[in-house]
Amino acid sequence: MSNNLNIFNLDEPVSGPAPRWKRKRDASSFAAVDNNQSRTGTTPQKHAGKANISTSGKTPSSTTTPGLNASFHKKTKTPKTPSADRFIPNRDAMNMEVSHHKVINSTSKNDSSKPSSPSNVEYRKLLSESLNCDFDGKIIACKNKAPLPREGHQNNNRVLYTQNMTGSSCKKSNRFIPSTPERVLDAPDLVDDYYLNLLDWSLNNHVAIALRNVLYIWNAGDGSIHQLMQMESANDYISSVSWIKEGNYLAVGTSTNSVQIWDVGQTKCLRTMSGHSARVGALTWNEYMLASGSGNGAIHCHDVRIANHHTATLSNHVQEVCGLKWSPDGRYLASGGNDNTVTIWQDNSMLHSLTDHQAAVKAVSWCPWHDNLLATGGGTADRCIKLWNASTGCCLNSVDTASQVCNILWSKEYRELISGHGYSQYQLTIWKYPSMARITDLYGHTDRVLYMTLSPDGSTVASAAADETLRFWKCFAVDKKEKVKKAANIKHTALANVIR
Repeated sequence: MSNNLNIFNLDEPVSGPAPRWKRKRDASSFAAVDNNQSRTGTTPQKHAGKANISTSGKTPSSTTTPGLNASFHKKTKTPKTPSADRFIPNRDAMNMEVSHHKVINSTSKNDSSKPSSPSNVEYRKLLSESLNCDFDGKIIACKNKAPLPREGHQNNNRVLYTQNMTGSSCKKSNRFIPSTPERVLDAPDLVDDYYLNLLDWSLNNHVAIALRNVLYIWNAGDGSIHQLMQMESANDYISSVSWIKEGNYLAVGTSTNSVQIWDVGQTKCLRTMSGHSARVGALTWNEYMLASGSGNGAIHCHDVRIANHHTATLSNHVQEVCGLKWSPDGRYLASGGNDNTVTIWQDNSMLHSLTDHQAAVKAVSWCPWHDNLLATGGGTADRCIKLWNASTGCCLNSVDTASQVCNILWSKEYRELISGHGYSQYQLTIWKYPSMARITDLYGHTDRVLYMTLSPDGSTVASAAADETLRFWKCFAVDKKEKVKKAANIKHTALANVIR
């Protein structure tokens, strides 16, 4: 009987399997302990007692579900998408011998840490072309280079999509360059023609500027201005002007295919030279020799001392000659034409015909302190300034200016050059030689800068644009103290060379 009564005694522990809710609670407790151990790094022995103490005979509250708590504490991170290494060198795109050579010589003291001269750069370029390898490329190549276009290919969309791109950042100069013009003059009826040369500055500080069919002389010393000449017909116009080196005579090219020589002091036309079959858009002096370029591509050489002035005809251009300059020593004559060609002449014969430009070449300028150094600039479809060695015909450097190059002038005091540009910024840009780093941009014109000239002392640049203004920029000013110190050093060096 007692055994039967024990069945109904609920105070003693009940044997058999644990209820389902208790099994779930125990499972969630152990899962939480394992999760805490993985976060804090504690040993399982410290939490072993807590799991046993939490087990009681009370029924858990219905507001919490053990299964949900377990899933809440168990947070699994989403595994990252497996990806392969994208920078795997491609042996097919590499020249293993050249790469090995670069690795071996990378620790050499005479490495490329020193600035390379233009001649060394040209030598490396020719060496790379001869050996069919790129010495200036990367050691490891991860992908093949894009195939080169066919020879002579020109992308017509290049100008459309890149002419408004801002240029490279300007290099900080160690001297002050005014960003505004020193003086602004009106130039009404200035002909907006890329192929003409209507502005020049004489040694006597006189500025000659042609305004359609009238030629004016402006005295930069006292600010006076007077009219030198006017074309007889209103339909005719002046197409080019150029001062002789001494500054007392002025050559004037006209749309009537003739060249006139004027004595400015006496306001008198000394002679008129004919012979061209098209307008004369470019003139340049070499002592008593005058070279004139016309619209049909012919260049005539005139000896102004004799009656039969026409001494030679230089023929290479097939379109209008718009740029013409003698070198400072008189050995070379450089011409640029609308046929995208630059020609270097010597002794009335062609020395080099350079066809690297992709547009008309009006900007032609010789370096005053390097007789063989020539700078040229191309039009809208080219927009590049190129430096040439006149003796060898090699291109020493080329820089994309992102706009039409209308003029180039070299500084006499600094190793710099300045260029005038067209659409879309209409700026003057100063460049550092030989790196061709952009020093600064001078803004003010609202249309393309067609004509530029340099003052006799080399400190001021005059620019005339299609906005019918003439602006004077004092961008090459010289510190007088530094100039005196430099002259003293030159004199000391000359004296030291004579002492034995």
